[in-house]
Amino acid sequence: MMADLWLLADVGGTTTRVGLARDGRLDRDSTDSFRNADFSGLCDILDHYLNRHPTPPSALCAGVAGPVRRGTAQLTNLDWFIDSAELVNVTGARDIHLINDLAAQGYALDDLDPADITPLIDGTTPPPDSARMVMGLGTGSNIAVVHRTPQGLLIPPAEAGHSSLPQCDGAIGALIAGLAGKDAHRPVEALLSGPGLTRLHAHFSGDTLTPKEIIAAHRAGDAGACASLTAFARLLGTVLGDLALSHLPMGGIYLIGGSAKARTSSPLAHFHSGPGSAIMPPTNKKRAAA
Repeated sequence: MMADLWLLADVGGTTTRVGLARDGRLDRDSTDSFRNADFSGLCDILDHYLNRHPTPPSALCAGVAGPVRRGTAQLTNLDWFIDSAELVNVTGARDIHLINDLAAQGYALDDLDPADITPLIDGTTPPPDSARMVMGLGTGSNIAVVHRTPQGLLIPPAEAGHSSLPQCDGAIGALIAGLAGKDAHRPVEALLSGPGLTRLHAHFSGDTLTPKEIIAAHRAGDAGACASLTAFARLLGTVLGDLALSHLPMGGIYLIGGSAKARTSSPLAHFHSGPGSAIMPPTNKKRAAA
């Protein structure tokens, strides 16, 4: 039976959003957003939130941008450790549920309305049991692959943002080669993320701008911003193509997160899968000759 009042938290690398839900419905008037840099941890944020919304919750569910293990979570791109026992003490909630934030997005796919989705590449109607994949592009990056089973949705844990960037040629290849310094590992999220887009733009233009500033510069016709967003889209297509071959998400690929929103709000959002496209879809992956 569902708890009377749920306290919900979406804990990202930069921002945490908190709200209340009753009977499975979010009270949108209860939602607040907090800059993580202003707080010492999730307990600090929830204590602040509950002082403003004093109704005691029956249960807490937090989607966390990092791996979850045995009632604890460690954020991947922020030095925050979350312990369920501490959350009980702060919130008074009887039930505490920690879940990876990308897994939470995967579980939410069935609740999306068509108006919630901005199509980038059209596809055919998939079989109802097809796997789907969510890729989050924010402070970091990760994926959640969603499988439908007789027992419900199955979403295996993943930390794909820490897998290695692909081999690339030209300017992107040179940037990837120079990323590691003394460390041979070049993770995907070093470029496919908000900080990664900033890094790409600095490489192409010499200017350090936020993703929002890069989008604005692109709209103003800035050549460096255009090169940065084109490189971001091409690299994203290459990585998504590899992931699609590994997981076969015939039910669709969903992009979420602040950097994904920046991409879909830019003129380059309307890329296509034909020759010269800004993104290389999985269908453009060719078998190597023997």
